[in-house]
Amino acid sequence: MGTPSSSGTGSAPGTATPPGTTAGARALCTAGWLAVAAVALGLLVAVRWPPLVHTDRTVAGDLHRMARASPDWTEANRILTDWAWDPWTMRAVLVVFVGWLVWRGVRVLAAWVAATSVVGTLLQQGLKALLDRPRPVWPDPVDSAHYASFPSGHAMTATVAGGLALWVLAERGAPVVWRRVVATLAVVSVLGVGCTRLYLGVHWLSDVLAGWLLGAALVAAAAGLYTRLASAAATTPPDAEKPSGPATAPPEAGKPAGPASTPPNAE
Repeated sequence: MGTPSSSGTGSAPGTATPPGTTAGARALCTAGWLAVAAVALGLLVAVRWPPLVHTDRTVAGDLHRMARASPDWTEANRILTDWAWDPWTMRAVLVVFVGWLVWRGVRVLAAWVAATSVVGTLLQQGLKALLDRPRPVWPDPVDSAHYASFPSGHAMTATVAGGLALWVLAERGAPVVWRRVVATLAVVSVLGVGCTRLYLGVHWLSDVLAGWLLGAALVAAAAGLYTRLASAAATTPPDAEKPSGPATAPPEAGKPAGPASTPPNAE
C-alpha cells in the first residue's frame, strides 16, 4: 500500500509554483523581447539601413513643415516638452513615489524604484555616447536640443517614470480608480512627449521608438526581478523546530496518563 502525500491530493508537497514566480518570469520574458527589439533597432541605426533612414527623414520633413506653418501649435508643443514632460519633471514624479514608499515603510521597494530610474538614465546616456547619432538639422529650426539623438531621452524617461508608477500602485494594491487615473496620465505623457519631440524636429522617429522600447524593457525587467526575489524570500520554509526535551511515550492501555502514583503506606 502506497504512502499518501502530506497534502492529501496525491502530489508531492512543495511542487506548486508560487504565483509571484510565474508573474516574475512573464515580466522578465517580456523585458527580453522588448530589449531584443530595441537592440535590433539600434543595429539598423548604426548601419544606416536605407529603408529606416528614408522613413526617418520623410517623417521628420513632413512634421517640420507642419511646425513651421503652425507657430501657435508649435509653441504649445514646446511648452509641453520643456515643462510638463521634461525628463526632470518625470524624475520628480518618481521622487514623490519613492518618498511615499519610504513614508509607508516600504524601503526596499523605494530603493528598487530609485535604482531603476538611475539605471535608465545611465543606459540612455551610454547609448547616446556609443552611437553618437546626429539630430535632424534644419535651416529654419523651431527648437533645439543637446547631446546625441539615439535614443530619445524624453521618451525613455517618460516611459520609465510612468511604468514604475503604475507598477508601484499595483504592487501596493492601490484602489482601481487611482490606478486608472495614473495609467491614463502615463499613456498620454509617453505618447505625447514622443510626438512633441518629432513635431519639434529634434528627434528621428527611430529615436522615439527606441526610447519607448528601452523604457518598457527596463520597467518590465525591474518588476520581474523584484517579484521573483520577493516570491523566493516569501516561500523559503523556516527551519523545522525540534523538540526541546525527550519525547513522551503514550500511556499504556488501561493506565491513566501522567506519573504513576505511590500507594499510601499501610497503617
